[in-house]
Amino acid sequence: MRKLSLIIVAAMLLSTGNILASDIDGVKPSKNLSAQITKLLEDNSFTDEEADLIAQVRFTLNGEGEIVVLSVDTDHTDLERFVKSRLNYKKVDVSKVEEGKLYTVPVRIAS
Repeated sequence: MRKLSLIIVAAMLLSTGNILASDIDGVKPSKNLSAQITKLLEDNSFTDEEADLIAQVRFTLNGEGEIVVLSVDTDHTDLERFVKSRLNYKKVDVSKVEEGKLYTVPVRIAS
């Protein structure tokens, strides 16, 4: 009888541990945000000569869930204007908006 109660307690501890260790949130908000930014920057008018343009975009989210571009670190002014016009004050769907948190996303325009 004593062994049976020990087995039941051990099974309960293992199942509780597995439940607590599981990923409740599912999709990470940063990956979801990155996918939405990719979608906003998809259609562009850059030519093949302007392919492989790279930029580092620093932004934050405001209280309404809108992207506020702080800086675009690149040598190409056309890419900087493009990124700012496409992303600045565009609403994104993020469940937990952390207002004021800084994000940095690498952007690459490929042909």
